[in-house]
Amino acid sequence: MKSSYINRELSWIEFNQRVLSEAQRPDLPILDRLKFLAITGSNLDEFFQVRLGGLHTLNTTAPDHTAPSGHTVTQLLSAIDKRLRRFCKDQSKLFQKELLPQLAEAGLPHHNQETLSAEQATHLENHFHNQISPLLSPLYLTPENAHKIIPSLTVSLALKIHDPSAKKETDADRIVILPIPTTIPRTVLVNQGGFILIEELISQHSHTLFPGETITEKTIIRLTRNTDIPANEDEAHDFAAEIHEVITARGQSFPVRLQTSEDNTLTQTIISLLKLPEQKIYHTKDTPLALTDLFALSLSDGYDHLRTPSISGAEHPQIDPSKSIFDTLDTHQNITLVHPYQSYRPVVRFLQEAAEDPHVLAIKQTLYRTAKDSQIVDALIKAAHNGKQVTALVELKARFDEAHNLDRAEELRRAGAQVLYGVKGLKTHAKISLVIRNQDGQLKRYLHLGTGNYNEVTARFYTDISYLTCQPQYGTDASTFFNAVTGRTKLENFRTLVPAPTQIKRTLLSLIEEETQRALEGQKARISAKMNALEDLDMIDALYAASRAGVKIRLNIRGICCLKLGERKEAKNIEIISIIDQQLEHMRIFHFHHGGEEKLYISSADWMTRNLEKRIELMTPITDSPSKKQLLNILDASFRDNQNAYQIQPDGSSKKIQKPKGQRKFRMQSHLTQHYARKAAAAQQARSSSLEPHLPK
Repeated sequence: MKSSYINRELSWIEFNQRVLSEAQRPDLPILDRLKFLAITGSNLDEFFQVRLGGLHTLNTTAPDHTAPSGHTVTQLLSAIDKRLRRFCKDQSKLFQKELLPQLAEAGLPHHNQETLSAEQATHLENHFHNQISPLLSPLYLTPENAHKIIPSLTVSLALKIHDPSAKKETDADRIVILPIPTTIPRTVLVNQGGFILIEELISQHSHTLFPGETITEKTIIRLTRNTDIPANEDEAHDFAAEIHEVITARGQSFPVRLQTSEDNTLTQTIISLLKLPEQKIYHTKDTPLALTDLFALSLSDGYDHLRTPSISGAEHPQIDPSKSIFDTLDTHQNITLVHPYQSYRPVVRFLQEAAEDPHVLAIKQTLYRTAKDSQIVDALIKAAHNGKQVTALVELKARFDEAHNLDRAEELRRAGAQVLYGVKGLKTHAKISLVIRNQDGQLKRYLHLGTGNYNEVTARFYTDISYLTCQPQYGTDASTFFNAVTGRTKLENFRTLVPAPTQIKRTLLSLIEEETQRALEGQKARISAKMNALEDLDMIDALYAASRAGVKIRLNIRGICCLKLGERKEAKNIEIISIIDQQLEHMRIFHFHHGGEEKLYISSADWMTRNLEKRIELMTPITDSPSKKQLLNILDASFRDNQNAYQIQPDGSSKKIQKPKGQRKFRMQSHLTQHYARKAAAAQQARSSSLEPHLPK
């Protein structure tokens, strides 16, 4: 199948394989390995819900559709199925053959009823009756309700029950589904060490729920449903109500996967009731069905020695915790923060101080994915209570965060904030916060622009860039941005910031073309970019043309990459690597040599069609020398990594980069952690050795 592009879905699976490769590393602490395995499970859940759900819908509505990779929908579903089954076998083999034995050696054995001591068994039996049994709700499964009654992404115990007192033989047997409530931890730590899976404990004592009856057969199941259900924005009179309907519809959408622990008669009966083809059935014996739930076990208290210590972000050298963020920006104008190596606290403080500062008149903010108990949202609520004009653009179409965003949006609205539910037809993915302050009778704008969400929890393990500035040209464009999205005007007349869907793609293509022309003229021409995904065909074709012209292109792409390498002329000058490490690589940095001017940008947008054409995004030019130097150093470090970097191969697969003999080990995340810790320590020492006199007023 000849094509210039790698298939998006197959490329994504190769990304998840890279994550699994980290779980397969024997040199990592055991709970790190367990964490990476759990992440692959979480990633796979979303892939089935969104990507496979969408493909199954496409196979029904447009079976002749051909992807840019040359696959028809049928061919693609077949290729994905084959690749996923191999991937799932790798997951199971790793868990059973390596992780379970190593957990046992580390003092965290996986128990079953046979390995429990009498004391442990009694303790767990009491735990079941007191803490679990009251929460269980058996559901009678029938041919009529099978498609609706089984909850999505919930581990459930399926039981065949025999009632000896039934008057009719045909009424003696029934199937009951016992969903495990999501409020119950998936793993129960056993006294004297070890853990047991909650479904195993419930299975052991499930007979107590059916007095006078017999359980004749058991299996554990987990159903995954399609979530690729768009909101009907054109006909929705109440968009919040429409989002509620979408959330409800997901709970009863068509199944895309059924995971089972046993291939027995009961399992086959359930498959028959659901009318599922073999392609959607995944039998997994002796491996937990919801691997994502093992993430909690990897974070268990008391086992810090079995995992890599988390990064405690260093303080920025120019930010004095005793001084106001606004005073700091008045002095320095621009501050670039690199998370999580540098603390996210200044971003939270930026909004908390704005909420309290009597000189602040207005705050305008986009919110996409926030923390559960978000300090940032709390600050906006406080600002509204304090009489400040607060405008919050809360994106209700942020997949899987819709319900949470609805709740927080309602809190903001009740506090008196002006709340908008995104923009019709587009997702608002831009990360921007604007504070307007009265300073000596003049209005001054301060703003934060970032590559990541306003989420102080994920900021501890997502790598992202924050740019705090009070430069007037940025502030003017920030006001233009909010006026456009709140006032239904066009995203035009920007002088510094670059918005999507109107300008980012056009600007990037122009920058690539300029490098191409310089290369054709014999000048030095280089492009370096770090992002999460590269999928847009126009961008890929432009990179191919640049490579043919002689532009040296380095791409650091964490996930999906549809650009195909190889010996072909159009790709000979392109290098693609991917870094999978303890922190999730999430920053987007774009660099163009530009005749030595070194044009640098950060952005909320990846080079995907959805980001460039179907979302509201922002790309921010970084022009001050200290920040440019900082970003160039990050890009350089990302291509020097010889510990956690993978080369993307011509077929889309990955090959771990091996350290050349004689070369020093270099791990980007370790390097950045140490680099920013040293800078913070030096700044602290300088402050502590400085004498500041009290001056008369």
